Amino acid sequence: MAANVESMFYVREVPWHGLGTKVLEAPASKDALHLAGLDWKVIQQPVYTNGDDLIQGYKVNVRDIDGRHLGIVSDKYRVVQNEEAFAFTDALLGQGVTYETAGSLQNGKKVWLLAKMPETMLVDGEVIDPYLVFSNTHDGSGAVRVAVTPIRVVCNNTLNLALSTAKRSWSMVHTGNIEQKMEEASQTLFRAEKYLQNLSSEILNLKEMDLTEAMIEEYISLLLPTEDNISITKKNNIYRLRNNLRSCYYDAPDLQNLSNNAYRFINAVSDFATHTDPLRKTRNYKENIFAKTVDGNPMIDKAYRLLKMA
Repeated sequence: MAANVESMFYVREVPWHGLGTKVLEAPASKDALHLAGLDWKVIQQPVYTNGDDLIQGYKVNVRDIDGRHLGIVSDKYRVVQNEEAFAFTDALLGQGVTYETAGSLQNGKKVWLLAKMPETMLVDGEVIDPYLVFSNTHDGSGAVRVAVTPIRVVCNNTLNLALSTAKRSWSMVHTGNIEQKMEEASQTLFRAEKYLQNLSSEILNLKEMDLTEAMIEEYISLLLPTEDNISITKKNNIYRLRNNLRSCYYDAPDLQNLSNNAYRFINAVSDFATHTDPLRKTRNYKENIFAKTVDGNPMIDKAYRLLKMA
């Protein structure tokens, strides 16, 4: 388990982020909350100086099960409890929703859940499963984030492209009327259907964009640029990464049935960005990959922009 992961689970096969403890069946929210180690609450307590003077305008978020301090926040901050996140997703996706993964990072400061959406996409004969990711922070460092993440089933590649025609994510700050904002979130997230419809159309468009070997080489060079004034070692490292990306495009078993087109290239970049080991793997490498499930992967988005400019 990676250094910053406090607790989490995943269902059956190791997911694309490679984190967690295996369970055999996707659980409902009550069991998922327990399996993920998220069955605790955040309570707020006053903040004092070392001289026991009350600090006005601030509170400290504390985990009730062990008294761990999660972060100091403004007294305008409103807590979104872990069970509220699951209840929100239950209500949004309907009866029978199951959770593929959920967990806690940095001793409870950050939490997330990943729920499989009820409808499976079938695009040109290929199965794509859409997921809903809900992430939250209890240390005051970020907003509540919700995003739609489509996963290509055959290879676990993410296809969360930054479309200009439809949004795939939503966020809110921890102030104001939380219940109202959660309701606004549900209304916004029902637009996920629009994103998935547009993604389906875009996949078909990408499949119609033929690429020559020269174009592929140009895109690889643009995604992994090198400069004349860098060291031989760094230049060789970039060449190695280019070879890895080239291999993802030409040699990946799941891409052998695809023509030399833009959709194949996007999947190769996704494979490279989410599954290929970097030159230097940090302690938080896998957590960072999972974080990009919500925020989007810059390299995949850059590849998509390059293709759209062609």
